[in-house]
Amino acid sequence: MTTTPPELSDGRRRHPSAARALEQRFAHPSERQFARLLDLYGIEWVYEPVEFPLRWGSDGSVSQAFRPDFWLPAHHCFVELTTQDQRLVTRKNAKARRFRELYPELDLVVLYQRDYLALVERHRIAPVVGSAA
Repeated sequence: MTTTPPELSDGRRRHPSAARALEQRFAHPSERQFARLLDLYGIEWVYEPVEFPLRWGSDGSVSQAFRPDFWLPAHHCFVELTTQDQRLVTRKNAKARRFRELYPELDLVVLYQRDYLALVERHRIAPVVGSAA
């Protein structure tokens, strides 16, 4: 993490809370927005830190895995963010269900499109919706 915020093109400096999310590569822009909100509120996060095996082949190799988007250490929970239309999240729900079956000691919060839209609306941020997250 940088100690000084990066410069903007007009010479202004970014708020220190924005620096962390800007330095990280994300699979989808909605994840960057969510990370910036976490930074704004001072919530520590780690992006996609662990991949959990969900199914194994007959040879013992992992055939299906799940990597939640965020780990929130202070809250001891994983967060999975999806901006897909609710009708299209069947596979993600199945993975979340399997995760909870195999790892009941771990907390997982799934933020669906409606949750994400309500969150960005509350902060007056333009939503980024798509099928990648």
